[in-house]
Amino acid sequence: MNKTPAQPVALLGWMDSLSDPTRLRLLRLLERHELGVVELCDILQLPQSTVSRHLKILLDQGWAKARRQGTTHLYRCILDELETPTRKLWLIAREQTENWSAIQHDRLRLERRLEQRQNDSQAFFASAAGQWDKLRSELYGEAFTYLGLLELLPRDYTIADLGCGTGQITQLLAGRVKQVIAVDNSPAMLKAAKKRIGDRDDVSLRRGELEALPIDDAACDAAILTLVLSYLPDAPAALKELARILKPTGRAVIIDLQSHDRDDFRREMGQTVNGFAPEHLQEMLKSAGFASVQVTPLPPAPNVKGPGLFLAAASKH
Repeated sequence: MNKTPAQPVALLGWMDSLSDPTRLRLLRLLERHELGVVELCDILQLPQSTVSRHLKILLDQGWAKARRQGTTHLYRCILDELETPTRKLWLIAREQTENWSAIQHDRLRLERRLEQRQNDSQAFFASAAGQWDKLRSELYGEAFTYLGLLELLPRDYTIADLGCGTGQITQLLAGRVKQVIAVDNSPAMLKAAKKRIGDRDDVSLRRGELEALPIDDAACDAAILTLVLSYLPDAPAALKELARILKPTGRAVIIDLQSHDRDDFRREMGQTVNGFAPEHLQEMLKSAGFASVQVTPLPPAPNVKGPGLFLAAASKH
């Protein structure tokens, strides 16, 4: 006995899938938006058992896809993901149902449902605005913010991490730029940085003083000094070295202590100065060869014990 070829069997299955008005209405909705069963029941004005039954047929025949989100499933139909014969058949069905009144009513109810989604979102943020920063931090932490910002760095950059310490910033930069040159004068710190980072071709750990950097002239696109300047016996000399290693378009970022009167803190931390006043730092940076200098006090983080910090950014002349 001859067997029916597979292609006609598949064709009959596709045609059977489109032979029901409810399934046609479902596909028209799922082609436009990803929707859950509850939303589809509301739009089609049909019981959940009926909608679920028809969705199962569409899934089995490859017309729709589903993904789990929390305790629900979301369904969608993307035209470009359909097989070519199926897509051709659907284009005919879609054209023939364009002026169907049921489709027009479904569209109106879909728009209402989507507007409700937006209103629910706006209502949430209206009520959470005062506590959003705290809530976001409690739910998601803080790391994602600066990790996202790091991805904005040009991939062809060479960045100097000056006074790198244990290599925390170097580790963040590694893999996101062409090369990181990390410099510190403490063997113990460099050993810790080596342990943290491991062997990487795009990271160069170097021992040296910031007043005499072991880096060639104009070798870096950018440089960062984090909590370093207040430890240096000659900050102006270090800033001149910073300018030397930067390319003509290079940029420097400095994070350090604002001017304070806590001598006990300075002695305990082994620092040479009680921070920097914005005017003093701006003057030093301009004297070192920088322009477009901006010094911005940073808001203190909760429960910190040290003096306030500033963020300074400058471009080489």
